[in-house]
Amino acid sequence: MTDELPTDIDLTDPQYYLNRELSELEFQSRVLNEALDDRNPLLERVRFLSIFTKNLDEFFMKRVGGLKQQIDAGVTERTTDGRTPREQWEEAIDKARPMFERQAACYREEIRPALAEAGIRICDYDDLTPDQRAEMRDYFELSVLPTLTPLSFDPAHPFPFISNLSLSLAVVTRDDDGDQTFTRVKIPQNRPRLVEVETDGDEVRYVLLEEVIRANLDLLFPNVEVVDTAVFKLTRNAEVRRNEEVAEDLIDMIEEVLEQRRFATVVRLEIEADAPEAARDLLVEQLDLDDREVFELRGPLDYRELMDLTELDRPDLSLESWTPQPHPRFSDLDATDAGIGPGASASEAAAEDGDTIFDEIRRKDVLLHHPYHSFGDTVQEFLDEAANDPNVLAIKAAIYRTASDSKIIEALIDAADNGKQVAAMVELKARFDEQNNLEWVRRLEEEGIHVAYGTIGLKTHTKTALVVREEEDGVRLYSHVATGNYHSGTAKGYVDLGVLTADRDIGQDLVKVFNFFTGPSLDEEFRKLLIAPVTMRNEFTKCIRREAEHARAGRDARIVAKMNALEDPGIVEELYEASMAGVDIDLLVRDICRLRPGLEGISETVTVRSVVDRFLEHSRIFYFENAGDPDYYIGSADWMTRNLDKRVEAIAPVEDPDIREQLRFILELGFADNRKAWEMHADGTYDQRDPGDGHEISMQKILMEQTLAASNTPGVHRGISASHPDVPETLLVESHPSVMAPRDGAATADDVEDDGAIDAGEAEEEDGTDPATEPTVDAAAGAPKNGDPQHVLDDFPEKWYVPSSRHYEYAVRTPDGDRDYRKTAEAAARLVEKYYVEQSE
Repeated sequence: MTDELPTDIDLTDPQYYLNRELSELEFQSRVLNEALDDRNPLLERVRFLSIFTKNLDEFFMKRVGGLKQQIDAGVTERTTDGRTPREQWEEAIDKARPMFERQAACYREEIRPALAEAGIRICDYDDLTPDQRAEMRDYFELSVLPTLTPLSFDPAHPFPFISNLSLSLAVVTRDDDGDQTFTRVKIPQNRPRLVEVETDGDEVRYVLLEEVIRANLDLLFPNVEVVDTAVFKLTRNAEVRRNEEVAEDLIDMIEEVLEQRRFATVVRLEIEADAPEAARDLLVEQLDLDDREVFELRGPLDYRELMDLTELDRPDLSLESWTPQPHPRFSDLDATDAGIGPGASASEAAAEDGDTIFDEIRRKDVLLHHPYHSFGDTVQEFLDEAANDPNVLAIKAAIYRTASDSKIIEALIDAADNGKQVAAMVELKARFDEQNNLEWVRRLEEEGIHVAYGTIGLKTHTKTALVVREEEDGVRLYSHVATGNYHSGTAKGYVDLGVLTADRDIGQDLVKVFNFFTGPSLDEEFRKLLIAPVTMRNEFTKCIRREAEHARAGRDARIVAKMNALEDPGIVEELYEASMAGVDIDLLVRDICRLRPGLEGISETVTVRSVVDRFLEHSRIFYFENAGDPDYYIGSADWMTRNLDKRVEAIAPVEDPDIREQLRFILELGFADNRKAWEMHADGTYDQRDPGDGHEISMQKILMEQTLAASNTPGVHRGISASHPDVPETLLVESHPSVMAPRDGAATADDVEDDGAIDAGEAEEEDGTDPATEPTVDAAAGAPKNGDPQHVLDDFPEKWYVPSSRHYEYAVRTPDGDRDYRKTAEAAARLVEKYYVEQSE
């Protein structure tokens, strides 16, 4: 590999970057595939039909809506990939259309017949028996009709307002004079969409609410003829913005945005394929739609309510249920174990037993992995105990999204009631959670809690909490730095990581961050945390460039990162340059990825994979090999421009060797997965990995199994194991020598100077032999010339130690400060003799 990059490659050329919107739709195609994949249990396929609908609704509201807004404003500036807003809008719609058609075909041709075969029948209204139709008519008249408000469009009535994402029935009627009228009937959202029909047998029958309404319109429109009907649904732009710099009050601005969003531009019309042409044309005209924005579909227009079917007690049609487990490190704090009754909290148990969560965190950092670990028994308990601990002086938390019945918020309120200083950052601009967060802001302020709820020009996306506690040796800071929100609901379905630590440097950094939320400015110097928008971009860039320098110098260089999205052009360019320098780059990117892997001469060393499974992969892990002295980070930020430059984010270094091993294992699992992982190609398309005739490896399944095993095995302190027979250790870099256990007679880590480890998989002898494949040396052929190999090692205890490795038993320190690895005592002793005995002779 040359030291200089080729001079004829312009890495800003649009051909090297994929489009953000089309990459997002590629991810949604992988989501839809979970519904199409007949290897999944039937109700899991139903669940993904619903998830796909929700995701595409948001895509059109946010991304397509934003593009249409730019088009209307006359924006013609091209993106990094060379497309104008109009070109992106057209391509995104063209790419989405066949996806909706595949979804409808999947439901019509596979899911619905399979449900019927399993005794869950979603009927057409005409398939009901006369008695069942009479039952539905009674239900309509008593429970549905009173909720309906028909809105007609005629000379006396303007075209009705139609709310975002609401399902509607267009009804064309004719009076005695032959005049036709268009009327919109909103399908009520406070009535079950799946109306259960009574049956005599075990079969469960449903009919869709819109079909019940359609079949009984004579009760809603007496004395006129119902000529035709069509179900339709609108999607409105959610990108309603105001200039924050001129807003007098952020709360008033958010409330105005929410109001404007109700009346925002329509960006999509979904309508039944056999809809009357007159009704379709009227909607297109009145809503000022382009024909491209009209989606004519066969089957139900909205699959969100099918999620209700997953609540049926049908384990034969579902994935095995999962219950998040307590963390083994906190099991000794369990109330039942403490003998004070099952109704007591862990904090009450600790008070009885004399131990606390804070004692446990002070002993050693704790890695939490949701939804494998229970959010309530870990994060919630951490804040609950802080709220009730008389030694706690203050609690601070940053809330981006939280549940409508948030126990996190209740803990903060309890803390304030108990005399603690409490400060909360509640981000009002968290899209689609604005109303929920507004309500919590008001509640917190009513309790006298210091609340910050926005920063001009920035969103607060960091997921952090800080507890200030007075102890015998002074005030100590306890920090929680995480990748996910303080939301008990999403913690059951999102894969997220968090570290609980008493590291003073991290605590002091969080003090600065929280002071920014309520103060005038953000500090630009931090001890350990990478903080956006002030230090994070520069620090990540330094790490990537450092790997490139290692590669050019012939040292071990590798980048492994797990994130939700890789969108920032600057980071992509840095990764290209690192790859061209020879850095091995492995990326687990769930969603958007602008980078093209496998481009000749540019990204040949880059692989990109994506895992789509029952839980939404949401954690961020960053690994930089650094010539054998690796750095690990976790935190709230993806490699997106908005995360690096336009949000307040926090990324924490991980220094604890046990936690680093767990993070390494998670990354390795992602690349070993051959059931739910997808491999990305340079053109932005993906192929799902297939175990073929081999053993099936599922990342999330293994993590569930290992979490259960850790929770049920006495004496286990890690939340998950860091090894599995199906997972090759492709990131085998030893832990820091300070935690390596010496053999009898060997030097301890404190006795040897630590000057950086090298990758065991790349270590070589000076004569070029590969230690990974070196055979065992027997006593007759090649044994140490001084006899017993252990005797040689005992004579030089400071020259070797036991690395944290499943493959190598010995690490021998070389005279130039590196390490060579060997599997046997004989091989290690030969190296010791070579370096230290023969040289002295």
